[in-house]
Amino acid sequence: MNDFYKGKRVLVTGGLGFIGSTLALRLVDLGADVLIVDSMIPAYGGNLFNIEPARDRIRVNFSDIRDAYSLDYLVRDQDVLFSLAGQVSHLDSMNDPMPDLEINCRSQLSLLEACRRRNRDVRIIFASTRQMYGRPQYLPVDEDHPLVPIDVNGINKLAGEMYYGLYHETYGIRSVRLRLTNTYGPRMDLRSDSKGFAGIFIRRALLGEKIQIFGDGHQRRDFNHVDDVVDAMLLAGADERVSGECFNLGHARPYRLLEFVETLRRYTNVDFELVPFPSERQAIDIGDYYGSYERFHAATGWEPRHDLDEGLQDTIAYFRRFPDEYL
Repeated sequence: MNDFYKGKRVLVTGGLGFIGSTLALRLVDLGADVLIVDSMIPAYGGNLFNIEPARDRIRVNFSDIRDAYSLDYLVRDQDVLFSLAGQVSHLDSMNDPMPDLEINCRSQLSLLEACRRRNRDVRIIFASTRQMYGRPQYLPVDEDHPLVPIDVNGINKLAGEMYYGLYHETYGIRSVRLRLTNTYGPRMDLRSDSKGFAGIFIRRALLGEKIQIFGDGHQRRDFNHVDDVVDAMLLAGADERVSGECFNLGHARPYRLLEFVETLRRYTNVDFELVPFPSERQAIDIGDYYGSYERFHAATGWEPRHDLDEGLQDTIAYFRRFPDEYL
């Protein structure tokens, strides 16, 4: 994998966000010529400081992937495309569904159309979500689990996935779809209150504020450190054998929310309280979820390297170094 990216032209949409910037930094270290596209819409988490360690080695185009005309130019001559631009808030997708439709569905189709017109040889890695499974019918969830999304975000991400599959089969535009679970780590967006509990919990822990856990705290989740997610993306982009496939990411060890908070308490002075679910969150809560990544492991050898304790220690240390940039 390390040699594959040397000299490659790589486009990362959403590249100033949490996962995109971590990926871009790794790509630069691997010798890739990296172009980032990011709209810098405040609510979506783009942050120029995220690429500070390699600011002079990464090109940035401030553009919105909803602009189909700019996509024709941006995809030309790229060898690999990481499609990470997205609206990731499940709650926001319900409160204001049209931006989610535009970004997670229509824009993905526009991106594929640009590749069909200008660059059919590009390899695409699409960051999808476990939310499309809805409430698990069995655990761990594998890729054969029924797809029954319970919010607008899950529906639009599923449609986006289907576009990638269609264009792979019909036009030969190679793509891999990775279904991400709860991702955490340095550079994550801590300011949002709607992107998931991990960022909210970490922010409150760093600020010494009380964490509110909805329900009884026994809900189980799996977690991936961002470095492990980037490893998976790089493997997917470099391995021709996985083209056309979709895979879960995940972790062998799920944690209850109470265990997540207890792990945070090893590195911060934080307290918590149990509170009833707000009705709007209860309606889209999926209960217990943890996925099987065995199919991706069998195909590529990938498995997560970070356990939660090590990962949260690393995350807390990063944000304590740069509080003004993230808090």
